[in-house]
Amino acid sequence: MTPTTPTPERPRSYSSPLPTPRPHLGHALASEWTKLISIRSTLWTLGSLVLTVVGIGLLFVSQTSDEDYEGITFTTPALFGLLVGEIAVMVLGVLTITSEHGTGLARTTFTAAPDRYRVLTAKYLVFSTTALATTMLSVFVVGIAASLAHDGAAAGTHAAHEWLGALFGCLYVTLLGVLALAIGALVRHSAGAIAVMLGVVTLPPVIGAMLTSWDAVAPFGRLVLQRNVPVALSQLFGMQEGGDLGSAPSNLSHVLLIVLITGGAVSASYLSVGRRDV
Repeated sequence: MTPTTPTPERPRSYSSPLPTPRPHLGHALASEWTKLISIRSTLWTLGSLVLTVVGIGLLFVSQTSDEDYEGITFTTPALFGLLVGEIAVMVLGVLTITSEHGTGLARTTFTAAPDRYRVLTAKYLVFSTTALATTMLSVFVVGIAASLAHDGAAAGTHAAHEWLGALFGCLYVTLLGVLALAIGALVRHSAGAIAVMLGVVTLPPVIGAMLTSWDAVAPFGRLVLQRNVPVALSQLFGMQEGGDLGSAPSNLSHVLLIVLITGGAVSASYLSVGRRDV
């Protein structure tokens, strides 16, 4: 009599005793915030931003008198440090994404979170919020110090819209950092992306000055000289430009220009991240 082979039991389905919620943007935000505060580059870049803006700004405040503020705003002293400190914001924007590609962490990130658009959105939100808050804090510390030290009758009258211009200036610098993050997503190389951003900030004034030497392209050269990063920040912080170049563009036009440029780069970064392997 032939023995019968026992039928193997089917494996039982496993049910985790731990809660398994559906992943959402909040999880990605928490992950990106942990990454941002865990790397030393965040401390060095944001720390140098605060020290530069506040240090140079307070030094400027200490060397001025009430009469000096008849033609400038109380937030203008923060401009001189911010023209240097903006580099720190751009560097952090680049490193927010290129550091993962340099160490290979990007593969782990996209394996744990396959929705790449959600990860990239979280990076933009966490970085922009942190950069804007730090920039605003630094600028308004200098502005408040100037208003307390030089709020005499000789300083003239100052309206609330001056502080709004400084707020737009902080937003402008934050958008430069977002643009740097987008360039980093496209280039995926820290040194290359930082070089591109330094060119965006430093080359337009030089190119504009060169173009004004030729009559055929002089109008375009003057346009470039009127619409570049140093000029835009100077105007937003209360230092009116114009003179030989004609009437200065409005503050809103400066902000809209950087919004359009940054928006185009961000859109390109989403297309790039969605199509690449890593």
